[in-house]
Amino acid sequence: MTELVTNNNSIRKILMIGADTLIVIFSIWAALILKYDDELSSLQEYPFRYTWLPLVLLAVPIFWYSGFYKQLWRFASIMQYLILAVGTLIHTLALAGLMLVFKYNFHYSVYIIYWMLSFILITGLRVIYRLVINNTTLSQFRPLTEILPFLPRHSDENLIRVMVIGAGYAGSQIIREMIELHTGHRPVVAIDDNPIKHTYQIHGIPVVGDRAMIPRIAVEYQIQEIIVAIPSASRQNIREIVEICSRTGCKLKILPLLHELIDGKVSIADVKEVEIEDLLGRQEILLNNEEIAGSLKNEVVLVTGGGGSIGSELCRQIARYQPKQLIIFDIYENNAYQLQYELKAKYQDNLDLVVLIGSVRDELRLKTVFDRYRPNVVFHAAAHKHVPLMEDSPGEAVKNNIIGTYNTALTAARYGVKRFVLISTDKAVNPTNVMGATKRIAEMTIQSLSRQYAKTKFTAVRFGNVLGSNGSVIPLFKQQIRNDRRITVTHPEITRYFMTIPEAARLVIQAGALAKGGEIFVLDMGEPVKIIDLANDLIRLSGLEPGIDVEIAFTGLRPGEKMYEELFMDKESMDHTRHDKIFVMKPVKDVEALKEEIEGLKEVIRWSNDEFNELLGQVIL
Repeated sequence: MTELVTNNNSIRKILMIGADTLIVIFSIWAALILKYDDELSSLQEYPFRYTWLPLVLLAVPIFWYSGFYKQLWRFASIMQYLILAVGTLIHTLALAGLMLVFKYNFHYSVYIIYWMLSFILITGLRVIYRLVINNTTLSQFRPLTEILPFLPRHSDENLIRVMVIGAGYAGSQIIREMIELHTGHRPVVAIDDNPIKHTYQIHGIPVVGDRAMIPRIAVEYQIQEIIVAIPSASRQNIREIVEICSRTGCKLKILPLLHELIDGKVSIADVKEVEIEDLLGRQEILLNNEEIAGSLKNEVVLVTGGGGSIGSELCRQIARYQPKQLIIFDIYENNAYQLQYELKAKYQDNLDLVVLIGSVRDELRLKTVFDRYRPNVVFHAAAHKHVPLMEDSPGEAVKNNIIGTYNTALTAARYGVKRFVLISTDKAVNPTNVMGATKRIAEMTIQSLSRQYAKTKFTAVRFGNVLGSNGSVIPLFKQQIRNDRRITVTHPEITRYFMTIPEAARLVIQAGALAKGGEIFVLDMGEPVKIIDLANDLIRLSGLEPGIDVEIAFTGLRPGEKMYEELFMDKESMDHTRHDKIFVMKPVKDVEALKEEIEGLKEVIRWSNDEFNELLGQVIL
């Protein structure tokens, strides 16, 4: 199969070279006629018969090295056509120089005519090739078919009729690819808020109005699918557009935000279903990539819980910063294997990836890993996070979230790790549940170790709920909509802070770069979101109507559940960092306040005094 493709490519290049050769011969012949005479016979006075051979000998290598035969003309852009202009110009200048050497003094206008003809014909050849290979028909040139109705029209009865929102670069690319790649979609209309664009067309597709006209245009043009192609838009802007589109009943898709696209390039392959993350009510926070790169490049990085939702995204983002080695450490082998496959497929030999199975509770396993691989940076994401389940199994939460953190952090300190970052939670603030209490003690643990081991910069990162993570409310709501047509919410007024998985991972990585030792970093997460609003958004994104197609039932607060979450305690002082959306909290140093907090945590975890004092004596005091 590979040999067949190679042979076809070689034949295509040979045919193109042959065609270009005929074009340059014709172009010089035509240029001489246009300049010197109207009769073919007069050419015998000029050295045309001696010109064509050096012309060809110059054309082929110059065109080859200019890249004429390396381009995929099926997807050519302006840059590819500029290559043709420059290549033919270089060839014309080389021909003029050669003729001067052999004392054939053509008038300069011959070379100008020759260059223009050769460029136009060589470009025209490729345009025709592009139209043929893309199976473009005259019906796609709408103004032409409207004026000349007898021209053949392309049948599009089975194509999905698409409205594209956004008449900028991204929208143009999406429209062009739908036309050329035969995706089964037919773009019929575009929408843009810029009124100047409303009198223009993009690849023959009219731009007819702004977002307010979306419902009416959807009916008028019989739209079946809407694509939001504004990757530079704010989340608030996207949310408003999606709310309008949801009234149309059309299937809705979206391009990711600009920073999520590979090298900022837009393709139809990037179009995805609208997710609840796209409707987050504030702009997603972007951090200092250069600072992050400086803290990770050429370092051995270990991620505990690396197969989980947060841990796996940490690994994906760390891999971009060229670590010397990336070690995924997880007790659950299935997730770790899937992530290993994904990263190996993406980076191949450009990433030194190690996947290890083990538990953070196992001190001996941790020592073996640290002794062999000597990590410089550790991100500790391994933890039990499910609030109701930890209420029923507080001992397991203690073992994993407290003892596991202590084991990992202490081993890291003893092996000289430069940076240790703990992933914490807003539930650690004034905790009312076991999970939050164990995470608060984990924070206090690394702050204690920070005072004992100054060479290791210990820090914690505290944030709210992560949309789409394992155990989050979103997967549960999706399952309830799909299976039961009924969503359960604990209370109509319950609120939570939310962030996306990539955003959470970026915050954790940035905190590692900022850490000086003992801090807790907090993200300004904007306003909290009502869970009931989140449920309504998710129902609408599923093409259904809340209260009509999907019932919302209130079940009451669960054990240990707060009505609202906090990101910091009153007694914790908050300072700005050099990032306006990231704050840092200094550790509590007041002994009485610390004892009072510990007593409160003991009540939450519901252990006996002896058990709790033994735990604190081991990991904090």
